[in-house]
Amino acid sequence: MSTQNVLLVLDLLGIFAFALDGALTAIRTARVDIVGVMALGVVTAIGGGVIRDVLLGETPATFQDWRYLTTALAGGTLAFFLSRRLTHLAKPILLFDAAGLSLFAVIGATKALAFGFGPLQAVLLGVISAVGGGTIRDVLLNRVPTVLSANSHLYAIPAMLAAGIVVLADLVGFSAGWIAVVGALVCFTLRTLALRYRWNAPNPPGAPPL
Repeated sequence: MSTQNVLLVLDLLGIFAFALDGALTAIRTARVDIVGVMALGVVTAIGGGVIRDVLLGETPATFQDWRYLTTALAGGTLAFFLSRRLTHLAKPILLFDAAGLSLFAVIGATKALAFGFGPLQAVLLGVISAVGGGTIRDVLLNRVPTVLSANSHLYAIPAMLAAGIVVLADLVGFSAGWIAVVGALVCFTLRTLALRYRWNAPNPPGAPPL
């Protein structure tokens, strides 16, 4: 499989995971109908990618390739019909979020490098891609965005690490496609371990305990 195809598959998997996450989060935390479920699923799925592509100065991929929006709608639809089985389970939602976070972090960094951005800018674009959709979701649900919460269990840090792996691999001359898979796995593993063992980033000195 070519590098381009690997990256496309990762991008679509990230969209699907985030669509499930956004839709299930909406069902679990707010009173929404099918329109609300689908809207929040799609916004979560494509929000980070749209921000990424706008910052890269190109038309968002969502509006160029039918597969992106179709994948987001499929994830939202699946969440809607399986909501009775899944909404009472917190772990599936968190795992979908971790998967989307991981995949979007490496895709964002990879695309930034392809557009000629520097290493630090590529890492930043990777993090923005990863947390953008979830941040929009949380704002629409009137919640403090996960990425800003002191009790986020390492949300942005794993994304930064995954993007950093992609950038470092590019600097030493490795192919971006399969390194992106490695970066995504590292991010997913760290995020799930942080959720399991309740790891958090350091708080400011003197801050009240959580």
